[in-house]
Amino acid sequence: MNSGLRCTPQRLEVFEVVAHSGDHPTAEEIFKRAKRTMPDLSFATVYNCLSALVQHGLVRQVTLDRAPARFCPNMREHCHFYCDTCGAVLDIDLPQGGSAQLAPLPAGYRISSFDLSLRGTCTHCNESATKPCCN
Repeated sequence: MNSGLRCTPQRLEVFEVVAHSGDHPTAEEIFKRAKRTMPDLSFATVYNCLSALVQHGLVRQVTLDRAPARFCPNMREHCHFYCDTCGAVLDIDLPQGGSAQLAPLPAGYRISSFDLSLRGTCTHCNESATKPCCN
């Protein structure tokens, strides 16, 4: 972590949990995972660590509808695919040109950040839906 944020053992642990997860965990999931190596860690500390990591651009907060916020270690421009059936969240790379290609903006407008999510069903859920039921 080289963002000007003071590195505490708790922040480092929370960052490591997010950085090594591929499932865009919620704060509660991060708390449970971090407690395995830091049993004295409180949920409030995890929440404060996540807030600091987001503020310093080390982790991205992903909000999908009214569900709990999730956290993503991928700081490149990308969007998220949310499976309506199983709740999985997957990073989706943007086409060449990134956010500049998302929509034509009026002259003088600049994008500072964006949050784009796609919804549908993942491959696993699509395959499960097409399998015949046993009678």
